[in-house]
Amino acid sequence: MNKIGMNKKSYYKIVSVIFAIITALHLLRAVNGWEATLAGVSVPLWISWAAVLIAGYLSVRGWQFAKKN
Repeated sequence: MNKIGMNKKSYYKIVSVIFAIITALHLLRAVNGWEATLAGVSVPLWISWAAVLIAGYLSVRGWQFAKKN
């Protein structure tokens, strides 16, 4: 355990949940075609599709690491 009392397994689970939430939100945006503007610039939908793949992968890998540790 580290100074804040969290072991690796807990860390990986928390990070996996965060990435799963990010994946779900980007998937909702991509499927529904919601517009997003960041600093006055329109963000294309393909960025959300890429984020679904990347964040989904990180979420799955986090769960795998949590099971392993």
